[in-house]
Amino acid sequence: MKPSPVLEWVNAGLMGVATIALSLIAQPLSPAHPERLAHNARHAVPVYTARSLDFGAETASADVRRLGDWVVSRSDNRGLPFVLIDKPRAHVFAFDATGRLLGSAPALLGAARGDDSVPGIGERPIADIKPFERITPAGRFVGRPGHNANGEDIVWVDYDAAVSMHRVRTTNPRERRAQRLASPGVDDNRISYGCINLPPAFYDGVISPMFSRGRAMVYLVPDRRSLAEMFGVPEVAHSATRLAQATVYN
Repeated sequence: MKPSPVLEWVNAGLMGVATIALSLIAQPLSPAHPERLAHNARHAVPVYTARSLDFGAETASADVRRLGDWVVSRSDNRGLPFVLIDKPRAHVFAFDATGRLLGSAPALLGAARGDDSVPGIGERPIADIKPFERITPAGRFVGRPGHNANGEDIVWVDYDAAVSMHRVRTTNPRERRAQRLASPGVDDNRISYGCINLPPAFYDGVISPMFSRGRAMVYLVPDRRSLAEMFGVPEVAHSATRLAQATVYN
């Protein structure tokens, strides 16, 4: 006996509903915040492709080379230009987003050695900051262009701690900051309240253009902690790099 037309119509409708339901289950749901989820998925398991950062003819310490290799191997700079600051050797290296060296220069840093800014220091009058508190913090920061209270263009490294990169300040002749920058050693490069003072030609020719288009990453090699503690950089260094640096610095 043939089924009635009504029954055929009901069965067809049920099959159609089932097909639609299965197709919805098979398709991925659209995220409520697609950009955020995509970003998390992209960085949940960092892609590691071993690379060596090219410092050209510049002399660089083993630690800053290891940090640079780690940055480009993990693409930790997130497609942004980046700056490596070797605090122990008071030297700055600037790179474009692809890892091409843009330039390097000596720097003046915080008078006190250490890796962490004193909590709340950015809210205090500069006259109240004690000598042992004048620290340039180590770590990984997103640098941003800005201006200080005098309207001078600067680069904020850690806004909350009032740490920035700027042209060397020569308002106090007794500090001899220009002479300190020009001297070959590094022992006299610790003089500031925590900011990174740079030669004007390097700041105007390299740093300012780099940040004129927006943000860039800033990495500061620690004074006391290891790169593994501060950044998660593996302790194992390339033997060739270690040998080369031992030849230069020992």
